[in-house]
Amino acid sequence: MTAPVAGVRAKPSLIHVTWAGGHQFDAGRPGGPTAHIDGDGKTAQSPPETLLTALATCVSYDVIDILAKQRTPISALEIDVVGERVDTVPRRYKHITMNFRIGGAGIEKEKALRAIELSANKYCSVRETLRPDLQIEWTVEIAE
Repeated sequence: MTAPVAGVRAKPSLIHVTWAGGHQFDAGRPGGPTAHIDGDGKTAQSPPETLLTALATCVSYDVIDILAKQRTPISALEIDVVGERVDTVPRRYKHITMNFRIGGAGIEKEKALRAIELSANKYCSVRETLRPDLQIEWTVEIAE
């Protein structure tokens, strides 16, 4: 959630993918942790599911920071993500709903919704990378 510095180029992201047989892959930064991806979704998340995971965790990263800056740090966070896909090939997502459950003392629903909106519409690089016509919605439930 930091603004880019003028004249400073962001380093490119580098991911190494190794085929693990069938439709399975291990992917991660060279020399860093890896994630197992299963194109069939049997032993791990499928590639489209990992996209939903990337979106939800990217938005959450900002939400955690925004609420902490408002002096209402969260104590718990869960998100259920529902991705609806088109019936044609490629089966891209046409609509995504993220249902947040946030816990923490003093967290107000309107401020949490605003934090999610700021991330989803301004700060989250994953969201900004997706098609602009992809509809993304969210809900929030505050738990004490």
